[in-house]
Amino acid sequence: MSTLNLITKYIQTALSHLPEPAQNLILDLRAQKALGVLAALTLLRATNRFFSKRSLQNWTSNQPWVPAHELILLTGGCSGIGKQVMEDLARTGVRVIILDINEPTFTLPANVTFYKANITSSADIALVASTIRENHGEPTVLINNAGVGHDGTIIDEPEEKIRQTFEVNTLSHFLMVKEFLPAMVKANHGHVVTVASMASFVALGEMVDYCCSKASALAFHEGLRQELKYWYNAPNVRTSVIHPLWVRTPMIKMITTHEEHFRQPIMTPQVVSRAICKQILTQTSGQVILPASQSVARLVRAMPTWMQEAVRNFASGALKKMRAAQQAQEKAQEQ
Repeated sequence: MSTLNLITKYIQTALSHLPEPAQNLILDLRAQKALGVLAALTLLRATNRFFSKRSLQNWTSNQPWVPAHELILLTGGCSGIGKQVMEDLARTGVRVIILDINEPTFTLPANVTFYKANITSSADIALVASTIRENHGEPTVLINNAGVGHDGTIIDEPEEKIRQTFEVNTLSHFLMVKEFLPAMVKANHGHVVTVASMASFVALGEMVDYCCSKASALAFHEGLRQELKYWYNAPNVRTSVIHPLWVRTPMIKMITTHEEHFRQPIMTPQVVSRAICKQILTQTSGQVILPASQSVARLVRAMPTWMQEAVRNFASGALKKMRAAQQAQEKAQEQ
């Protein structure tokens, strides 16, 4: 008997416990067909999830997670999402190193070490990497979290801010991986986490450089997976990409200040941190959409053109309202 027939038989057995009138109604021919379709869809969904998960794991099994054997390197760990990730990981007992251009304004946990570094400079990265290896060993997990975002249209935004956005949000991924991935490849063990954004899928006005940089981060993640499999022969080095929507951090201060005009969900850093930590602690590769209810966003490019434009119009329109509210407030204060 096929799996589909077994599922159908199970459903029919369950229905036999219902009152007879209900059974007669449900066991109508068309109802039986509907049950068959439902069972087929359930099986298809389960099969899809199985193959997706196993393919992302390169059909290899995970080794047990032993905190004492792991060393996590996190960029941008002194504020926002990065700080929350640092705190959550530190509580598990694993050693964490944070790299940031800014000094921490808080007391670090005993198992966390801070190094000041400009992650857009290969020379600066090489210098701090030498210190890390000497004092701690080779990192086994790299979280490319550091990110910046600036307001402004393509014409109005200063060139230096546009360049900084790409250097921090995209170029630094290349530089950090070039420095720390070889040891993971050699050991055939490790994890590279790329913190991208929902902006990887949908470009909005007044944040075009940010959207472009996050689309690049997604492409970086996808290409890295291919090289790990076919060029470096390191199938046990895991890769994850995280796509948060709006997160309550200083980066979106304009939105949170005028939140009454905004109709999109805003998450806390804790939500994003939990997702990142789960990927790391379970040593699971994957693409994580946050919140999960917005997972349709990854399908935007597959939609008809008019639907794509409607999605972009909705989001850009919300940002435009935020900007108008901010400008009105600033004008009122000046008066």
